Amino acid sequence: MSHPVNLRVPILPVCVGIALLVATGAASAQAASGAMSGGANTASMQSAAKVSSADKSFVEKAAIGSMAEVQMGKLAQQKAGSDQVKQFGTRMVDDHSKANDDLKQVASSKGIPLPSALDSEHKSKMAKLEKLSGAQFDRAYMDDMVSDHKKDVAEFEKQAKSGNDADIKGFASKTLPTLQQHLSLAESTDKAVKGGK
Repeated sequence: MSHPVNLRVPILPVCVGIALLVATGAASAQAASGAMSGGANTASMQSAAKVSSADKSFVEKAAIGSMAEVQMGKLAQQKAGSDQVKQFGTRMVDDHSKANDDLKQVASSKGIPLPSALDSEHKSKMAKLEKLSGAQFDRAYMDDMVSDHKKDVAEFEKQAKSGNDADIKGFASKTLPTLQQHLSLAESTDKAVKGGK
């Protein structure tokens, strides 16, 4: 007589073996997906590392400059004696706030940390302007805006032409026409302020 019970005995080790294979496969799939996500993080770190020091320097300077334009523009809204200067200040706040948002997106995608405060040069300018009001403020502020925007236009032109990173070059090219308008407006407002003295 055969023993049917014995025929069923090998089934248990086979089931255990299959269960082990499934578990091992799941674990290796998790490890693979973990390695892939880790690889993505490494890739973004590598892209940040590829940004040249000149491009990083441009981004940091642009961030500080734009931050200063917003803060000085707010000061102009409060302290300017001329409506034309107040309007110029409002334009600076609006345009440079937008430029800051665009720059933050580019910097974030490149892993470039942006400065959160003004540098000593711009802090010093702010401190001088805070002590002035009316016509004195108007002249000092507009002088500063003309010289600042001449520098900005030159730096953005250089970056738009010879920057290494395509996205940072794109930001410079996109922002340059606005800065050129600011320079033209700063020069005409400066003349009006001095001519009206």
